[in-house]
Amino acid sequence: MPQGYSKAQIRLHWVIFLLVLLQFTLNGPMSAGWELIKKGEEPVLHPLVVQHVASGLLVLVLVIWRLTIRLKRGAPQLPKEEHPALKGLAHLTHWTLYLMLILMPISGMVAVFADFVPAGDAHGVLRVIMLIFVGLHILGAIFQQFVIKSNILDRMRTPDPD
Repeated sequence: MPQGYSKAQIRLHWVIFLLVLLQFTLNGPMSAGWELIKKGEEPVLHPLVVQHVASGLLVLVLVIWRLTIRLKRGAPQLPKEEHPALKGLAHLTHWTLYLMLILMPISGMVAVFADFVPAGDAHGVLRVIMLIFVGLHILGAIFQQFVIKSNILDRMRTPDPD
């Protein structure tokens, strides 16, 4: 088991975070376009729609890359002093986020490119689930850092020397 994350794992974490942040903050034209598609109307191709689709595809590729590294290299263990229930919640949160980061782009692409409305509806539900788990992830990291004082945030700032 590695003691920390590699440079690639850390960089992928933050690049994926920034792309997801963009997806959530700049999704207005995509949502408006989807509403037109659901009504059977032709949406206007807005630059932010192109950005949303391209960023979603990039997130999918980067998450697959990150998972590949994790499966080959592993990930550092959670702090020993952490309660087993919190460790279980951390694992649930991480793996649910990975799942959401894969299902979100796939459901979005199926909705738009296959004109399959149920995939678009699923995309909306997955969006809420993802927001909940992103919030849990952030709150968990803050709790670890400032309440348990495990210095866990360093794992996503300082790479393992390998």
